[in-house]
Amino acid sequence: MESSVTTVIDLRYFGHGNLPEGFKQMLIEVHADSYADAMDDEFNQRFPWFVDHWSEMGGFTCVVAFDGDEPTGFAYGAPLQPGREWWRSTEFEPNNGYTSTYAVSEVMVRPQWRKQGVSDRLHEALLQERSEDLAVLLVDVTHPQVQKLYETWGYEKAGEQRPFADSPLYAVMVKRLHP
Repeated sequence: MESSVTTVIDLRYFGHGNLPEGFKQMLIEVHADSYADAMDDEFNQRFPWFVDHWSEMGGFTCVVAFDGDEPTGFAYGAPLQPGREWWRSTEFEPNNGYTSTYAVSEVMVRPQWRKQGVSDRLHEALLQERSEDLAVLLVDVTHPQVQKLYETWGYEKAGEQRPFADSPLYAVMVKRLHP
């Protein structure tokens, strides 16, 4: 009889104002591993700027998955300021009463730990205690399988946008957090 090894993944929570030394570098290293085949792209090379930008935002939260001491992936985001929600550039119309949006900026899992449910756990943990009405994220339109995954998590495509001149074209995906 063949035995199987089950990896235990621990989730650790971080927020604006309580980031340990080396936290940002850890995210940068996970990103470099996750995008090893695309690091010649200038947009991907700017990831350290995005880490600084997001981690300095009030309300920033991050969940990091660990296999022992090894970071396997992370999910992070922050609430968006009213009027600055990413879905505003689309035809999406929130129902009356929806007043706040949490932006899921990154959900990333290193290649060795993919297809094990880690991204689902990270995403769920990131949004578990959010009080905002909506969650929004962007997914590269050239990755339809990722978009389909987000749809299984309750997101719907609201439109498309290119937030930076050198960024990919993204599908804007919106999820109601409190139906």
